[in-house]
Order: sequence, then C-alpha cells, then structure tokens
Amino acid sequence: MLVLGLGNPGARYARTRHNVGWWVLDELRRRWSAEALPAHETYRAWRIAPHGREAHLMQPLTFMNLSGEALDAWRERYGADLAGALLVVADDVYLPVGAIRIRTSGSSGGHRGLESIEQGLGTREFARLRIGVGMVESAGLRDHVLEEPAGEEAAGLEEAIRLASDAEECWLGEGLRAAMNRFNRKVPKEATEP
Repeated sequence: MLVLGLGNPGARYARTRHNVGWWVLDELRRRWSAEALPAHETYRAWRIAPHGREAHLMQPLTFMNLSGEALDAWRERYGADLAGALLVVADDVYLPVGAIRIRTSGSSGGHRGLESIEQGLGTREFARLRIGVGMVESAGLRDHVLEEPAGEEAAGLEEAIRLASDAEECWLGEGLRAAMNRFNRKVPKEATEP
C-alpha cells in the first residue's frame, strides 16, 4: 500500500497550500515512527506498519506537474501493483478550507499533480483524498495555492491535516469504503459562504 502526498520541493514551497499532501505525510511519519527507505533523486519514501500492515509513504521531489515521474520511479524500484493500494493526497481549491473528501476515482479537476499521476498510471482509477484550501477566482488560482495560509485558515488546515491522517489510518486498517463512510461529511452551508 502506498500513500502519495503531492507537493512541491524546496523551502520556498514548504508551507504553501499546494503542499498540504506533504503535511499529511509528515503527520503520519510522526505518528508511526516511519523508517526512511533508500533515497532516490525523484522522491523520498518511508515505511510504516499501522495495524500490523506494511505501507509506504512517498513525497515526490519533482515539481507538482511531474509527480507521475516520481511514482513511475517508485514503481520501478518496488515493482508494486498499485491496483486498490494507492491513495493520493492533494490540495483542492474547490473545497472550503479544512474540508476533506475521499473518492475511489475521478477526474483531476484541473489539478496538475493528479493529471501527472493519471498519465503515469494510464488510468483515473485510483483513490484520492482531497483537502480543501479554499475557493478562489480562477485568475488568482496559481498565486493562491503558492501562498502560505495564515490565521484562522492556517488553524483550519492544521485540523484538516489531523483529520486526513486519521482517514488514511482508517484506509490502511479498514479499507477505502470504511474511510469514505467515516470521513466524507457534508460541510454546513454557512461554512462555504464568504
């Protein structure tokens, strides 16, 4: 099983909204005392064993739109069949700050990292966990995802990281359907209004 957190490498991007996938992996690494796997030029990876089941965590070191290349390199090294065993964690500008959604498959929604994963796998049939980073006009989208959240938004994202980590632990221990049933909650209407 592989949890792949999308993000951009480098200190410049470390705390940006686009890197929430990496934040979730950092939380899981801390929770499960992750063991680092051999280094690779296109990714960093760790081994964890929640619920007695081995799983890998992976952060691509490519930029977001080349994440599929890092996944290809990981698959080449570990020879893994990822059918039903991959969960990709990404930011989502169409969800309110702090909301999470788990899906069995779907479109990229214009997310370049998810598009790259789809291209690498040759399918959209992989699970994804999206974390809401707040809606924005399309003209300001690039700036929005590459900025650092502050104040209440930062606090909301920190809570979402904990919730997303809980959801991933559920996926690893009980499966995707259980995680979807437990963690896909409707956001109250007032939370989505400006």
